[in-house]
Order: sequence, then structure tokens, then C-alpha cells
Amino acid sequence: MMNKEILNAVDLFSGCGGLSEGMVRAGFKAKVAIELDKYAVLAYRMNHPETKVIENDIRQVPADEITSVLNGEQLHLLAGCPPCQGFSSVRRLNRRQNVRDNRNALVLEYLRLVKELKPLTVMMENVPGLINYYLFKDVVKELDLLGYRPKVKIVNVKDYGVPQNRRRLIMVGSLLDEIDIAEGTEKKVTVKQAIGKLESVDTTKDPLHKITTKHTPEVMERIRRTPKNGGSWKDLPENYILKCHKKGNIGFNDIYGRLRWDDYSTTITGGCLNPSKGRFLHPEEDRVITAREAALLQSFPRRYKFPPGIPKTSLALLIGNALPPKFSYIQSANIRKHLDKNLG
Repeated sequence: MMNKEILNAVDLFSGCGGLSEGMVRAGFKAKVAIELDKYAVLAYRMNHPETKVIENDIRQVPADEITSVLNGEQLHLLAGCPPCQGFSSVRRLNRRQNVRDNRNALVLEYLRLVKELKPLTVMMENVPGLINYYLFKDVVKELDLLGYRPKVKIVNVKDYGVPQNRRRLIMVGSLLDEIDIAEGTEKKVTVKQAIGKLESVDTTKDPLHKITTKHTPEVMERIRRTPKNGGSWKDLPENYILKCHKKGNIGFNDIYGRLRWDDYSTTITGGCLNPSKGRFLHPEEDRVITAREAALLQSFPRRYKFPPGIPKTSLALLIGNALPPKFSYIQSANIRKHLDKNLG
């Protein structure tokens, strides 16, 4: 067996670092991260100062820019979450077809770098809708021809100790031997366990926990009348229900809904600081969840930093678009165990 040496990893489309946070905890060294969004890069660097961050469109990043950082060392894991917003359930709401989006083709950039960097193992995470996308199917076939024998599965992060109902596609593969996707832990973590003991928004010294949304008196009255611990706009008196909500199919049934203490959170999205975007109201207090609460429901550690002073909509996107670190850790630890076994 190996003596638990640090293994090298590269994080493509790194966002604010949720994937890297899990990989590092599992014993990988994030040597390189590639990310285009300036706020995501700021957040990533705040939490992973040792990683070389390439701030650029991945289509403009040649493989030798990464290999120069590796400096002849083996790349043990190439991981990434290519943006494929056209396949997300939110973008496809009330549509039968996927949304045309140039980012859907970024899975090919992932494949390009696999071919050029030849990592020992690969991991990709994405929205479930990607599984039927022809380009993704092509990528899986190519990876198989390259010897990675990829496994693909749709799982729910709530089965991996994340306090959130969030279905994701996961793919893993290895040149060394067949590798399976890590099974869920079946340990339920509730909203109350994740955020129930946080200090008051009024007294906190955590700037992220102060960030919530202010509303008009009319909206605040609607929130106050929403029943605690799981209520929604459907529970309001008739005269408080908006006309647009009275239509037969408005799409979002959870908007202006409260989270439930003893259940998982609904999916934390890029709209997580806006109650009109989903079930993001605090179970008891008359407010939307704070940015810190959203991050904790994504399983980020309390110490995780986010750039101060950036637009609230941008902050919500950083948190909502991230891969939950706890889920990343379990998948990365499974790959780490596989590498230890086969390289020992």
C-alpha cells in the first residue's frame, strides 16, 4: 500500500471550489483549477491559495499550460463539472426540449484534456438531463475506447450526508482497474442539523450570515402569513395569493415556501437568496435563508469564505452552482482508495 502520499488532481470548471474542497479533504492536492467567472475565481483563491488558478475560457487553455504546473508529476485525477445549463430542470421548465446553450458543448473540452493529460482516473459531475445528450454519450464512448471503462449513474446527494434533495449525474473511470461509483451513506442530515444552531442574523459576526433579502411590506406580510416549518403560498388566504399563482400550472410550486426543519432542503440553486425562485424561506423566521445558511445546506464548512461586497445575485450563483463538498469528498475518497490499492 502507498504511504498516503498526496495525489495530484486538476479541477476543470472549478467554480468557487466545492469539488476541490472535497478532493483536498480526501487526500488530493488540487494542482490546477480552471475557471472563467471572476467572482468564482476570487472565492476559489480565498479557500485554496496553494492551487494554480487559470482564469480563462477553457477553450483557450492548452494542455501544456497545465502540464507545466505538474512539472513532470503524474496526474492522478482529472475532475470537473462542465456547465450544461441547457439540461437543467429549471431551464427546461415547461419545455419538452433541452435549451440551446453554447455551454452544452463544453463536455468536449473535458474530453480533450483527458486525451492530452492522460490522468489515471477521471470524475465528472453534472445535471441528470445530460445523460441523454448525444455529445455526452460520445464522450462516454471515447473514454471507454481510451481504457477508462467509465461508469455513469444518477444519484441524489441527500444519500451522501448532504442536507439537500439534489439529483446529480456522476461519472467515474480509471486506467488502472474497474472502479465503481461510491454508494450513498444513507445518513440523513436535516435542515435543522445543518442550520438550526446558527446564531441570530442580528448578532452574528459572520458577514455571510448577514446577507439575506429585504422585501416590500406587501411581500413581508405574505411571508409572515406563510405557515412555519414547510408552509407555502398555497396555504395563504385567498386575498394574499398572487394572480399569477392562481393559474393552473405556474411551474414553480415551491416558490415562497418555507424549508422544513426535519427534512432535507430543496435543491439550492442560483436563486437561493430569492424566495420567488424556490422554497428558500427560513423554517421559522420571516426571511429568506442567508448566504451562510445556503452554503451550509450545500455542505460547505462554516469556515468557507466568499468574496465580500460582490452582487448578491452573483453570490447566490456561486453557492447554488457549486458541487456539494461532502458529496465530492465521498466520491473522491472512493477514487483515492482505488488509487491506493492499485498503485501500492
